[in-house]
Amino acid sequence: MAADNATPAYALELRDLRKSFGKTEIIRGANLVVAPGERVAIIGPNGAGKSTLFNLISGRFAPTSGDVILNGQRINGLAPYEINRKGLSRSFQITNIFPKLSVFENLRCGVLWSMGYKYTFLRFLSNLHDANQRAKELMEMIKLDKKCDTLAMNLTYAEQRALEIGITIAGGANVILLDEPTAGMSKSETTRFIHLIKEVTEGRTLLTVEHDMGVVFGLA
Repeated sequence: MAADNATPAYALELRDLRKSFGKTEIIRGANLVVAPGERVAIIGPNGAGKSTLFNLISGRFAPTSGDVILNGQRINGLAPYEINRKGLSRSFQITNIFPKLSVFENLRCGVLWSMGYKYTFLRFLSNLHDANQRAKELMEMIKLDKKCDTLAMNLTYAEQRALEIGITIAGGANVILLDEPTAGMSKSETTRFIHLIKEVTEGRTLLTVEHDMGVVFGLA
């Protein structure tokens, strides 16, 4: 009985994972284990299947065969939102925010969504205070507390990426996937952003796709 309650040895595990589109096999028997709190980078040229692998892990694509194990549980076939609520969250290559909402509103949306908020009035009232408090904490973590009321579309590109990181960790996921998090940034922005990512993902498991070897060695 004690073994059933034991902490899983791996936060994330891929077992002979394969994905084909038609007759073309993109992912060919991927195997990977990532321990809790470990930081791992996946590198490779364009077209190598890195983003496809992330899509398989996060539930956007269903694998042709093989298994994805999250915190000891098989998550094949689950929708992305179900996987998120089991402890995995992902950011994308392209900034994925609400441009016409403020920084605070973006973060609050992320928090409410992670709580399972279904747009019912009573649930909204019960969750609003906690969501507001969590959004304020996130703003401080990502260094955007001075831009609380600024619309997301008026932020710099690096600030928008920071906001997306805040949304990604809003629900407290313990496994974070970052897809080329510093793409499009200047050298100075990249240096600051690496530091920010390390701060906000402290104690979490991190899996990242990246081309820049400086970023790879800075994060992994």
